[in-house]
Amino acid sequence: MPQEFAIIDLFAGPGGLGEGFSSAGRRDGAPMKIHLSVEMDHHAVQTLRLRAFLRSFDEFPQEYYDALNEGKAFPDWAELYPTNWKLAEQEVRQRVLGDEGVFNELAKELDRAKDKHSGNTILIGGPPCQAYSLAGRSRNKGKADYVPEKDARHYLYREYVRILDRLNPAAFVMENVKGMLSSKVDGGGIFSRVLDDLEAAGDGYRLLPLAQPTASDGGRVDARDFLIKAEDHGIPQARHRVIILGIRNDLARNLVLDGPVLGGRQPQVTVGEVIGGMCQLRSGLSRKDTTGDWQHVVRAQASAIAEAHEVAEDVRALARSIVIANDLPHLRAVSSKSETLFGSRHLQEWFSDERLHSTLQHETRGHIPDDLGRYMFSAAFTHKFGRAPKLMEFPEFLQPAHKNRGSGDFADRFRTQYANRPSTTVTSHISKDGHYFIHPDPKQCRSLTVREAARLQTFPDNYWFCGPRTKQYHQVGNAVPPYLAFQIGKAVRQLLT
Repeated sequence: MPQEFAIIDLFAGPGGLGEGFSSAGRRDGAPMKIHLSVEMDHHAVQTLRLRAFLRSFDEFPQEYYDALNEGKAFPDWAELYPTNWKLAEQEVRQRVLGDEGVFNELAKELDRAKDKHSGNTILIGGPPCQAYSLAGRSRNKGKADYVPEKDARHYLYREYVRILDRLNPAAFVMENVKGMLSSKVDGGGIFSRVLDDLEAAGDGYRLLPLAQPTASDGGRVDARDFLIKAEDHGIPQARHRVIILGIRNDLARNLVLDGPVLGGRQPQVTVGEVIGGMCQLRSGLSRKDTTGDWQHVVRAQASAIAEAHEVAEDVRALARSIVIANDLPHLRAVSSKSETLFGSRHLQEWFSDERLHSTLQHETRGHIPDDLGRYMFSAAFTHKFGRAPKLMEFPEFLQPAHKNRGSGDFADRFRTQYANRPSTTVTSHISKDGHYFIHPDPKQCRSLTVREAARLQTFPDNYWFCGPRTKQYHQVGNAVPPYLAFQIGKAVRQLLT
């Protein structure tokens, strides 16, 4: 009987890493099960707890699909399946790592997992990245009283290391933003400190890059070798993240690798392949939101673009076709199941669930009329030229009324996801206004829905995100792509056997 590994998931978000690792354990007959997930956000905890509850069954309960397929609220799981729900509550903890008393509380659970599984545990997670990300560092520079050394977020990775030291797992996976490679505190790079602390934790660890060949002498690899480009591994998104794999020294001593842990590059998957076949939706209007009013605004915006002589003729021609189109979308939300043109069989199998007969959380946001024109122009331009337009390339009547719009700081303010390439990085900013995540179809004049963003992040179609829509977007943007985590999980399990 194969060894069963217990997974401890820190800074878990909505569960992207955990979903991938637990799926790898189920599908390969090499059990890896989540023992504990720790997350501070209330709505993400609700999402985690629901998924933990569902995974406690060999097959998801029929009541889950009844609710999804009929558009109804979930039943009271605690009343319907009290044992399973109690297990889910025990697995998922809403805690703020770093707060007083939290480590001592979790240490008891870590010791229990370690003893129960004879040391066969795996630690995963990604400490919050706001202090390391390029966007976060740019915002911090604008704060007159900001001192990097006093920003506790720079040192949250130490909570991960502290738990790593206590648990001493067989392996760990830590994920963070690309900006961690260049972030500096106290005049030095933070990443070298992170690597030193990870190597020295517990009984010591050998750090392995996932996508680059490993040094045969087992020595320290170059920092940039830990950078993973998700689009090279079948993810329809250009998401570049630092992912560090550590194998405990006693297990890594005789480890010989004949190539990258994750294998070679895979064919790229495009935006169009994963969302192009989903039901067309119209955006909403911030006022007077009827289908007739929306179509009137869309045609008016299309006419203005078609008549703007400073606009390229190919874009004007596409706008003219929208003016006379009789197939403009009329629904803002749809529950019927989408037919999507998956170019890759692996993603077809990953997303699909035969028991699910609806498309979940596929509802558009409302926008002001001027933004409908901007979205249409950006999508039409991107369709014709294969790139999103810079703000200076928008016609004057679509320019936003920003006093500093000419500064260059807003050059990419409106960005369409090109259908024939992987998307740009899906981030939590998608929860704000959607300007960076415009749908590639000019006729729909909208930003991406939660489900479309979840597809780009490779969440299975039956994955439900709890909370209001803004919180759903935030969860999706903060996650590790589950299908990437699935591949990492398989690779880690293979190394450990």
